[in-house]
Amino acid sequence: MPARSPGISRRAFVRSAVAIGGASALAACLDRASEDLPQASTDPDALPERQHAWNEYLPTDEHGNDVGLEHNVLLDLEYVGDDIEGDREVVESALRTVERAYERGEGGIGFTLGYSPSYFGRFDDALPESVDLPAPERLAPFEDPALDDSDALLHLASNHGHALMGVEEALKGELDDLNGIAVEEDLSGVLEVVGRRSGFNGEGLPADHQDEIAEIADEEPIDDDAPLWMGFKSGFTHNQASEDRVTIEDGPFAGGTTEHLSKIDLNLRQWYLQDSRDQRVSKMFCPAHAEEGRVEGAGQNLGDSTGIEDCPSAEESASGGVVGHAQKVHRVREGDEPLLLRRDFSSSDGGEAATHFLSLQRSIADFVDTRAAMNGTDLDSATGIRNNNGILQYVDVRRRANYLVPPRSHRSLPRPNPE
Repeated sequence: MPARSPGISRRAFVRSAVAIGGASALAACLDRASEDLPQASTDPDALPERQHAWNEYLPTDEHGNDVGLEHNVLLDLEYVGDDIEGDREVVESALRTVERAYERGEGGIGFTLGYSPSYFGRFDDALPESVDLPAPERLAPFEDPALDDSDALLHLASNHGHALMGVEEALKGELDDLNGIAVEEDLSGVLEVVGRRSGFNGEGLPADHQDEIAEIADEEPIDDDAPLWMGFKSGFTHNQASEDRVTIEDGPFAGGTTEHLSKIDLNLRQWYLQDSRDQRVSKMFCPAHAEEGRVEGAGQNLGDSTGIEDCPSAEESASGGVVGHAQKVHRVREGDEPLLLRRDFSSSDGGEAATHFLSLQRSIADFVDTRAAMNGTDLDSATGIRNNNGILQYVDVRRRANYLVPPRSHRSLPRPNPE
């Protein structure tokens, strides 16, 4: 744990504690907790059927954009039980304890539990046609990611580090009490934690973490108001799919969604120290944004949209020598609505700048189509554009994984065709 000295802010201390994790980090964090959080006021039975229904519980900025929760932990889980029918009740009891202990979202914690193709592969039955959940795969000729095959992924997010770590420890069987609620069941002996990743989301946090990243620790490139490593805002309302759009509509998993998770390493030295500000704006948004000075700082002035609809087409910009990331992705929409709802966040785990790109979509095919547009292979073939093809040269996909996030009624060790 970092030293508990006056020189370290409570906010920085809590972020460090969440990154470290474990009982000692939780105890140290509780010593610095500035407030007690109330127990949930809503009975678990009254919560939305959608696990991913977070938006109404999230804070918003001045433009109405949803603001992601600050602290994030991803737990890779492996099923180690031997009685799925009996273990299902154990898992459900453990999750309901969390829902009784804390409010959903800004006032407490948000979480989703998703299951991989490897998990469903243990059953004789196949998933219904209404669920598109292929195994993860390489999605570009220039990437070679590890393809995750753990059984499940638990995503925990909160603005309160002690609440997040308390939930994590309770689910691991390390706490008897969670915010005044008795922990009668936990996931230990059923779902074993085989991997842990952490990260952060929020204005100013990349600048706060800059000294942890060796390649840019001695530089000063990141703006104080930037919410993400690459210096610009994302998550604009008009560039995010709605929760309705990403929800599976039919079959036994109606009310659920699919989840894609990529771990992406970032080349920040090249991004900040070789490219100018205008080059970064051109490659993140579009050349017209740079030419007309549309982006101030991290882009908070853009309101609730990137404004890409006012740019030339991706094809036209590529012919001119530079095409923006947002321009390319904007090509994949349905009824003028994007296909993905992003809940990604930044990470400095291991002293490396990375993004845990977490997206929700109705089908994994929606993610694949969006990623293909980001790759811009068609633009490369047509115009010969390479190094100025959005942000591709600054990102390196290291891991990929796909999950089904079932509705709450089937979230605990589901069969492929639950009744």
